[in-house]
Amino acid sequence: QVQLVESGGGLVQAGGSLRLSCAASGSIFSINAMGWYRQAPGKQRELVAGITSGGRTNYADSVKGRFTISRDNAKKMVYLQMNSLKPEDTAVYYCNAEIGTYSGSYYTVENYWGQGTQVTVSS
Repeated sequence: QVQLVESGGGLVQAGGSLRLSCAASGSIFSINAMGWYRQAPGKQRELVAGITSGGRTNYADSVKGRFTISRDNAKKMVYLQMNSLKPEDTAVYYCNAEIGTYSGSYYTVENYWGQGTQVTVSS
C-alpha cells in the first residue's frame, strides 16, 4: 500500500520560512510527477508547485520567487521551501504524486495524496 506523509507545517509570522517534507512509502516501482497543493478555508484546492521526475519545476504565480520545490528520488521525498511567507499562504498543504506500482504482472499509475499539513501565517 502506497502512502504519502507530509511534515513540517506549523505557525509562523509573516516574512518567516517553513520547509515542508513529504515521504512516499510502500511497494513503489516508479514516481513520476510530484507536487504540492494547498486549500484555504472556503476555497478550492490549488496547485502550488510541481516537479517532474527529471527535475523540471512549475509554480503558481502567487508563490514564484518565494517557494522552491525539490525532490530526492533515492529517498522518495519531495520538499517545499517556503520563504517570505504571507498571511494569504495560510492553508492546508497537500503532497501529491503519480506513482507506478506492480500488482502481479500488472503495472498501474495512480495519483496519491497525503493527509495534509496545516500552515498558518500570522500578520
